[in-house]
Amino acid sequence: MRANIRRNEQKRVVVVGGGLAGLKMVTTLRHSGMQVVLIDKNNYNQFPPLIYQVASAGLEPSSISFPFRRLFQGDHDFFFRMGTALRVDPEEKAVLTSFGIVHYDYLVLAAGATTNYFGNVNVEANAMPMKTVTEAMRLRNVLLANLERAETEDNPFERRKLMTIVIVGAGPSGVEIAGAMAEMKLAVIPRDYPDLDANQMQIYLLDAASRVLPVMDEKSSARCQRDLENMGVKVMLGSMVTDYSNDDVVLKDGTTIPTKAVVWVSGVKANTIQGLPDGSIGRAGRILTDRYNRVKGMNNVFAIGDQSLVEGDEEWPKGHPQLAQVAIQQADNVAKNILGELSGKEPKPFTYRNLGTMATIGRRKAVAEIGKMKWGGFSAWILWLVVHLRSILGVKNKTVVFLNWVWNYFNYRQSLRLILKPVVKKDSEL
Repeated sequence: MRANIRRNEQKRVVVVGGGLAGLKMVTTLRHSGMQVVLIDKNNYNQFPPLIYQVASAGLEPSSISFPFRRLFQGDHDFFFRMGTALRVDPEEKAVLTSFGIVHYDYLVLAAGATTNYFGNVNVEANAMPMKTVTEAMRLRNVLLANLERAETEDNPFERRKLMTIVIVGAGPSGVEIAGAMAEMKLAVIPRDYPDLDANQMQIYLLDAASRVLPVMDEKSSARCQRDLENMGVKVMLGSMVTDYSNDDVVLKDGTTIPTKAVVWVSGVKANTIQGLPDGSIGRAGRILTDRYNRVKGMNNVFAIGDQSLVEGDEEWPKGHPQLAQVAIQQADNVAKNILGELSGKEPKPFTYRNLGTMATIGRRKAVAEIGKMKWGGFSAWILWLVVHLRSILGVKNKTVVFLNWVWNYFNYRQSLRLILKPVVKKDSEL
């Protein structure tokens, strides 16, 4: 196999990863006179902040995903290749991939992060992550299938396990999926599953930390917890999960929670790539860089977004938070520095501008922090909707998501609660 990308006199920028950071890099460099090569294991960009709505059957996967080739149709200096970057060869200035070798003048690593199970083998084998659209679809299938099985289960204990959902991790993703499940319990179960007692559905939100949404102010955290508990979510803080096997979640203090559905959103670790210098990998596998996002010990190789950890920023001595705005701003700064270098300009160090933090809890419920302003409720929820709607790619996708939200606001009669199973052929049919 080979990359099949023509090489010419143009400088070539290779971007590994088409998430928020990688996509921002490519869009900033398009029409710049440089050749841009994007490598990603998927052929589409996905919008992470709304993945939980796919998992809770509020949106279809196509509503928050957009094909790269459609985005850059007609851009003759742009090339997309679907595959995995395996190793960097700095001497050859090349990336070894699953489809061949790609040479670069500038290399930008933006492959993001994956779920961190902290070495717990049973949790990794049995719990369900929620980082990608594919994982969200699997989670949706399991949750809906459990409800279907609960309707025909005679054993009360087994039925209770099928109707118990444990969410581990009380960051924004955990809070949002917990709120979505609570709304399903209140509005969907009585209507779609009239033979089930909705009161038997238990939703737990666990975290080893002392409060939910630790990235936000204590008042915002307290409001979020209060709203969740009012919706029927059992928030258990200071609760470290040590195991999940035989349908039992085991906590550090020995407490067990019987369940057949554990959603693991407790942490992330950076995706890895071979060939980087010794000493360039930091905490949770993040690639160490200088203030310009240049990988430690390498020339013309950059790391941005969740995959990177910028050293030397006194305001963020442990690295910047792994948030969308950090990734987008780093990509913009690196792209402009690359363009500036070609015209002889001095590069600018990355400085994070905190534009605010938001999290939605449910209908008419959200918390928001912008500068010194911290508030919650309906106005914060509307702001969350507007900001996320603007960030979705494609006019059609924006329209579909907006119409879904309007429809869901007035009623819960969704037709998206489908259990879609892959067909596995028998050996004789292959």
